[in-house]
Amino acid sequence: MGGRGASSGMSKDGNKYGTQYHTVLQDGNIKFVNKVKRQSETLMETMTEGRVYVEVGGNDLLRIVFFDENNKRNHVIERDKRNNKWHVHNGYLHNDKGVADHEPLSDDDKKILEKVKRLWHNHKGV
Repeated sequence: MGGRGASSGMSKDGNKYGTQYHTVLQDGNIKFVNKVKRQSETLMETMTEGRVYVEVGGNDLLRIVFFDENNKRNHVIERDKRNNKWHVHNGYLHNDKGVADHEPLSDDDKKILEKVKRLWHNHKGV
């Protein structure tokens, strides 16, 4: 749980793996995390096969990050800061700057998003 560098144990910025995010909640293989520092690197790799990370900021769900068979980021469900709508990015790298790079949610994406929202809602006691 620490940006790029899960396989080496160190991020590209020299941070030890697992030090850039703090676990808030875990349910099975879904781990809800928030950044330790605003400058923490984006979640790009994991050391845990099948892990799904949900990045939160305060009380808000920000993104859900999925990983491939090599434990590299390959799919992100993310809430757009401008219109508050959820969309998808595929691949290891993606551009956050243009709406043209946003893809709609699949039925599977919608199911996991609803599960994540339910878990977070129950955790927050709302």
